[in-house]
Amino acid sequence: MRLSIYIPVKAQLMLGNGLSLIMRPLMKSRKKIAQRNLELCFPELSEQQRTALLEENFRTMGMMLIETALSWWASDASLQKRVQYQGLEHLEAALAKGKGVILLTGHFTSMELGGRLIMLKTPCYVMFRELNNQLFNAVMMRSRTYHSEGIVLRDDPRSMIRALRKNKVVWYAPDQDFGLKMSVFAKFFGVPAATVPATARLVKMSGAAVIPFVPRREKDGRYTLSLSAPLTHFPSGEDVADAQVINDLLEKEVRQSPAQYLWIHRRFKTQREGEKASLYK
Repeated sequence: MRLSIYIPVKAQLMLGNGLSLIMRPLMKSRKKIAQRNLELCFPELSEQQRTALLEENFRTMGMMLIETALSWWASDASLQKRVQYQGLEHLEAALAKGKGVILLTGHFTSMELGGRLIMLKTPCYVMFRELNNQLFNAVMMRSRTYHSEGIVLRDDPRSMIRALRKNKVVWYAPDQDFGLKMSVFAKFFGVPAATVPATARLVKMSGAAVIPFVPRREKDGRYTLSLSAPLTHFPSGEDVADAQVINDLLEKEVRQSPAQYLWIHRRFKTQREGEKASLYK
């Protein structure tokens, strides 16, 4: 992975495509999960269209390994040549209010690199969850600690609140299934999904602005980082309604580049109590 950062951009794109071919036989179960997610989220597409989308998604996941390497080891100077920013004024205006910023994103395939690229413009705290693979865990923790202003552990929300109250930027992606106990149900692509209501609660406790943030890879290997205006009238005080706002926002962004979303996660794994049938078979 580290050697891949030194080759030309076109070669990186070719290598990413080659890696995707190697990954596919090793990720049969994950491919089935992604296939099922696409069936649930894009029922309007034909089977042929969903198959083409799945193939493109796996190509982006091959490039994801290269992007992760870039986020860990590439120099600031080399990365600055490959990125353009849209909407940085929203971040600057929110910080001027002194209440902190939740930089809200989803699990896009370029998420790791997107975090590094936004930190070329502003210091950020990043959320971290322990990984099962000890080598990846150690390298990722070292990299995020080096490039970020600080680490916020997923199981320690108080540290996130402290950072926001100091008018810091916290990079946060809440779009995963954390089980029934921690979640409310809000629709994602029309499908009920266990959704953590933490975003609204963090805003209520800190007064922070929530700015949507999406990294996208362009066809030429460059990246566009889009920041939108802060959410307004949020939170409403109603957990399900607030969770729906977050899911609707993420769905809108995913629809713009669906092949660059991490569909291999079982987003709809948790069902409501009394609904025993799994959506993944």
